[in-house]
Amino acid sequence: MDIESTVSFLLAKISVAHRNLTESAAKAAGLHSGQALVLLELWKQDGQRQIDLATKLGLSAATVNKSLGGLLANDFATRERYEDDARSTRIFLTQKGVDVRAELEEQWAILEDRTLGGLTDTEALLLHQLLTKLLVDLI
Repeated sequence: MDIESTVSFLLAKISVAHRNLTESAAKAAGLHSGQALVLLELWKQDGQRQIDLATKLGLSAATVNKSLGGLLANDFATRERYEDDARSTRIFLTQKGVDVRAELEEQWAILEDRTLGGLTDTEALLLHQLLTKLLVDLI
């Protein structure tokens, strides 16, 4: 088998390249890419438990904890004890965490243009559909 001619090899190469671009986009908004993903979940529903964030993101609790550490240290979010369980905490956005959304969305639009810039609208739609199907099948 010629590994370099497989779809999996291409996806691995694309993943690395895209991860680097994603990190640059997040950095321009004052974040790391993992922090951006946590913020996306908090923008959908503020005040989530840390374990729920990890589940929704498909990440380990330790990985989410590391991203949250940066968000907490840089005042994008706060951590408060869960009212029903002193061992559990909820994560809430600060005003800074709310305000960074516009900058991240702007950077993400640039990232999307760069990612899809060489494709026609039809190709971009097809790519989206295929990647969505792959993601569902892989998780």
